[in-house]
Amino acid sequence: MTEAAAAHGVRLAEEARAGSRRALARLLTEVERRSPAGEAALRLLYPLSGEAHLVGVTGAPGAGKSTLVAALIRAARATGRPVAVLAIDPSSPITGGAILGDRVRMQEHAGDTDVFIRSMAARGHLGGLATASVDAAAALAACGFPLVLIETVGTGQSEVEIAAVADTTLVVQSPEMGDEVQAIKAGLLEVADLVAVTKGDRPGADLAAAQLRAMLTVGAQHDRAAGDRPRPRRPEVVVVSGATGLGVADLLAALDRRSAAQRTEAGMAASRRARAAAQVDGIVAERIRERMADPARRAIREATIDAVATHALDPYDAADRLLREILP
Repeated sequence: MTEAAAAHGVRLAEEARAGSRRALARLLTEVERRSPAGEAALRLLYPLSGEAHLVGVTGAPGAGKSTLVAALIRAARATGRPVAVLAIDPSSPITGGAILGDRVRMQEHAGDTDVFIRSMAARGHLGGLATASVDAAAALAACGFPLVLIETVGTGQSEVEIAAVADTTLVVQSPEMGDEVQAIKAGLLEVADLVAVTKGDRPGADLAAAQLRAMLTVGAQHDRAAGDRPRPRRPEVVVVSGATGLGVADLLAALDRRSAAQRTEAGMAASRRARAAAQVDGIVAERIRERMADPARRAIREATIDAVATHALDPYDAADRLLREILP
């Protein structure tokens, strides 16, 4: 890392901490690029980022996640709280950029300086999260946002990854799409801390909520009997409508209760340890990729892959050989 890059990152971090939204946007760009400036900024900001409540908002495509996030912003701002949103979008296969632009659905908050919304491209990452999203959330937390909402892509079973990086996982369900069954198949209910049944102003929402409560009650009883989860609990189910505002204040209150409880229980330590593991593992993987880009190591990698392709070497020995070459 050059001194100029480090100085640039520190300057962006200091200006963002002082309230400059332009500096914060530039800082997040550096973080997303995994640049030396972004790394320098995060080194400064990370010790200051531990107090925010990170809420992962996940669910199937079309469940109404973006509309609900916009409604949660409105409710949080009514209480005077600044809010940041990371909207993880699918990536263009050509440019690598975010193509949905969930910020379009949240334009009513564009003029509010205490609301910061950032779209990030998933760049092919199957977990519904951009690889730099955890770092970006830490930067937002350090820059004065007590509530950070991370809205995932919506990609099926891989959506459960959000549970490793968020303090609270909010699973969004639609009553008209058979999502209750799909959620079971995808494992979403297993990671849910809260469940929001959207489109609550339409017929079927209350029935869907009742069915989900019954499913979650059975699941909680099983967990207590089997002892196979560290936090046996029955997630609260809230019926909401992002369009009309029905139940949104109740959902925000449930999130606040969850945050307050976490600060007095072992679950917070476990949640943050999982997030730390995700961050460290991501950085290790990035460091390995950087080392593999070295021309000499790249030549070794290509020769090793050729050996595996011709069955002269098995993939396990190949991986061990590459690690021996990379790690020293």
